[in-house]
Amino acid sequence: MNMETKHGPTLQLNASSLRIGGRAEIILCASLFYFRIPRALWRERLDQVKAFGYNAIDVYFPWNHHELEEGRWDFAGERDAEAFLQLAAEAGLWVVARPGPYICSEWDGGGLPAYLFAKPDMIIRSADPRYMEAVEKWYSRILPLLARYELNRGGTVICVQLENELDFYDCPDPAAYVAGLRDMAHGSGIGVPLIACAGQGGLYEASGFAEGVVPTCNFYPNDRDPAFEHKVAAYEARLAASNLPLLVTETNRSHFLLRRLLSCGAKLLGPYLQASGTNFGFTNGTNNWGDPLAFMTSDYDFRGMISPEGHVRQEAYEGRLLRRVIRAYGDALAEAATAPASGIARLARGPEAEAPATDIARLAPGPEAEAPVTAPASTGLDSRVEADAPVTEGLAQSAEPTAPTAESSGLARSDSGPKEGGSHLERQLRLAGGGHLLFLANVGDEAESVSLILAQGGGETVVPQTSRLRSIPGRCAILPVAVPLGLWGVGGTLRYATAELSDVRRSEGRTAMVFHAAEREGEIALALAPGAAVGEAANMSAQATEDGFVFVFRAEAGQIASCRIALADGQRLELFGLAREDALLLGSIGEDGSLAFEAPLAYDAEPRELNVSWTSAVLDPTRPMSAEPALPAAEATFLERNGIYRGFAWYEANVGAPAGIPVHGLLVRQGSDVVSLYADSAYIGTCTPGGGSRYMPAEGIGGSRRLAARAEIWGHTNFDDPRLPGLRLNSMKGLTGLTAVTGKQRLTSNWRVRRVHARAIQPELLGPDCDDAAWPVVGFGGWLSPDHPAFEYYRRRFAASRTADSFTLHFQGIQALAEVYVNGRSAGAVHPFDPYVDITAHVRPGEETLVTVFLERVLGLPAGEVTLYEGNVSRDWRLSACDEAGLLEHAQRRKAGAAAAELPISLAAGGVAWLYGALPDEARGMAGGWRVQAAGAGMKLTVLLGGTVVGRLWTDGGANASRPVLSGGDPRSFYLPGPWLREAARDLAILLEAVEAGAISRLDRLIFAPAGEPAKQNSGEG
Repeated sequence: MNMETKHGPTLQLNASSLRIGGRAEIILCASLFYFRIPRALWRERLDQVKAFGYNAIDVYFPWNHHELEEGRWDFAGERDAEAFLQLAAEAGLWVVARPGPYICSEWDGGGLPAYLFAKPDMIIRSADPRYMEAVEKWYSRILPLLARYELNRGGTVICVQLENELDFYDCPDPAAYVAGLRDMAHGSGIGVPLIACAGQGGLYEASGFAEGVVPTCNFYPNDRDPAFEHKVAAYEARLAASNLPLLVTETNRSHFLLRRLLSCGAKLLGPYLQASGTNFGFTNGTNNWGDPLAFMTSDYDFRGMISPEGHVRQEAYEGRLLRRVIRAYGDALAEAATAPASGIARLARGPEAEAPATDIARLAPGPEAEAPVTAPASTGLDSRVEADAPVTEGLAQSAEPTAPTAESSGLARSDSGPKEGGSHLERQLRLAGGGHLLFLANVGDEAESVSLILAQGGGETVVPQTSRLRSIPGRCAILPVAVPLGLWGVGGTLRYATAELSDVRRSEGRTAMVFHAAEREGEIALALAPGAAVGEAANMSAQATEDGFVFVFRAEAGQIASCRIALADGQRLELFGLAREDALLLGSIGEDGSLAFEAPLAYDAEPRELNVSWTSAVLDPTRPMSAEPALPAAEATFLERNGIYRGFAWYEANVGAPAGIPVHGLLVRQGSDVVSLYADSAYIGTCTPGGGSRYMPAEGIGGSRRLAARAEIWGHTNFDDPRLPGLRLNSMKGLTGLTAVTGKQRLTSNWRVRRVHARAIQPELLGPDCDDAAWPVVGFGGWLSPDHPAFEYYRRRFAASRTADSFTLHFQGIQALAEVYVNGRSAGAVHPFDPYVDITAHVRPGEETLVTVFLERVLGLPAGEVTLYEGNVSRDWRLSACDEAGLLEHAQRRKAGAAAAELPISLAAGGVAWLYGALPDEARGMAGGWRVQAAGAGMKLTVLLGGTVVGRLWTDGGANASRPVLSGGDPRSFYLPGPWLREAARDLAILLEAVEAGAISRLDRLIFAPAGEPAKQNSGEG
């Protein structure tokens, strides 16, 4: 199908091209998120992205960033999405708009407002009418805004994405759901094409193949996967069968991988995340990048082109170089079709020997050059960029008729490069109007000497002919074969080049072509009309052929090779040869043929000693920080059910255990994300249960009558993973109870076991009526079975405590799947990531209780130790909460009583304090702001700059088992934006929490490094 907009020729899609305003384009699209970048820096980031080769951005619009609570909307100030779209239009960048309703993006709840999770029986991310009614309210706000900024309506939005990676979610009817979103989009005035991306390749699961919705692909491979092109080619062919192009809406950031995707015919390349940012406030997500739980850092940085503070990284120069290659071939590349490279070329490897130096003989001078050629200044830019991308096979074609053949070269042939080395050719692009581009990729770890065996006139020719071609790890060279020079207004053919063509400049009477090679040499073969004559040359040799010339140049850093060729029609063709590291810094080709180079951007990021004036105020850790009084509650419930969606909350309750009975510990029920426990004033510990239960030893608190639990919502999960309750997408936060554990029974021994041969549950083996007297008696999971996997029923009885009202089984160390039944009734499932099961509802205190476990296990893996926790639930609950604004209010209220302090600062286990930092004028005057590293042990930090949380950190702790995996960026630092520092009342307030039980927690130092403007450097010209 041919997807076109309803309001003019903005974006048209077909199998061979993506057209904007009727012109074929290759889109390089960088993720750039307004909600992670201070508004004052939006335009700067947009300009940076454009300056380094990208012509588009993709933008999520998080629903819960704008609907702060149900019915309360905010699109002003830092949340002014319309202002961002206007700036994108002014910057000349196309926009791929992604309004969700679910966005993922490692953002709190994937953008879904947490109040949805508290609505009973609502099925999120589905066509459930209750959910769709809520989505309609969001769409009615965001979609008309996007429609106003569509291309041809005053903006640059070229398409709108519905949902995000729905194939990762078990949507019961994706066709109905996506069709419903489509209808809402059209009803809200969206006229540009609608797309839906597949996260793990499920095109139907992601889009439902809803009419009028274009499926796109997200690929996150190992950048050096040698089989990657074969996978991508399968999707390209499948989409082409529906007359649609391959649009890669997300992929890794390395341009090595982007080049490989280009070889597979991708017309949109959307690396995620090229412009990094910060999860300000309580917007971090939680997800399964840990074991499995992970907390996303405030620093949101996957090491793309631009750092959160705006520093341009080396990879950005690769983006600009790729854009130049695309621009050099223009429409011919934008409309190119992909095909296997084997049709025109194969790869051969030669001995790993040093290439002999090419004799660069000065040729007879031709017409005097109009501009001198001088070497660029030393760049200091490493020519190698780390990459982790899969393999691509390029293509090659005809060469010089007098070149040696493969048979005479002594080179080994290879059709499948990865089997014999790191280099290979997989795909080619057939340029519109003739010619080919070969993609020579090296997915290995070593450089290789290679040759291309080109099919030509029924025979084969080896390229290069007089030099050496080196394939560099982590590089994918785009090499031309049989490309008509008419593409650039010159008669003849670019027969082949072992150097990459990246820049062409046509001016009156002159065409300048710039080639670059990654290492050592580049060879260029041209077929020209009779009468062409070689003129002045520097560092480049030429050899005449039957119909033209073969040029060879050395690719040495800081050296420009050049040659002027007078054509028979009076035109001048000028060839330039550069080392790759110089090509990365080429700024422009002048109209006179001169080359201008740029110095690489350098930043002053050396740590500074700032004279920060510190004060601190120690807090009562059991006392809530909310200015509002705590509300009584009949029981502990999830925070979302109480209208609490972000920040901290405090649960208070009475212990509940009978007087005189010792308490061994506390059991947290369904706790998340961070729960810190206190009995009276004694600190019990901090845990991160991931929505499950967690036992916290606490001997000697039997006399305590009051419990306090400080719960922090780190962030609602942005994935849906059943391994932990807190990783389900609709999971809620806080806790649902505390149990004072008064008894622990070890139940690992003396289970009766029966082996079966089927996974299906047999009800007759579960209940008290089953006669198990003849079953063998073994330890739990201790039956040696010949089956693999083994299916077994384990049964045993225990006497329940008379004084307890809470009973929980803990299968510690289990590496199997278990279904637990109590007195014949299902009590729940147990697995390695969630080994607790609450059986209270099925136990009568003081009576004998039968536990039956259906165990599915892999032989050799442990079934774990079984412990029964008995105790009493806490009662007389009170609840209070404190969001970002509440934290600021509390910090200001306690600041008056703060005392002078110095770093390092220490707190006893469980201690809490405010640390205030009055920043000097030097800090406020730094335009780009500061990157601040925190060093310490066992200390958790919540950092406010003015009224905004700019960072949440959890420093390393020795034996602190409660600290989760921190992922997504630098877990040790936070960013202070320069524009915010220049505003009034922008001092630091840092909430310190000592969360390592049994140890002193420390904040040793805060190390300030400037995030300023790049140092000014002169450009070089040649």
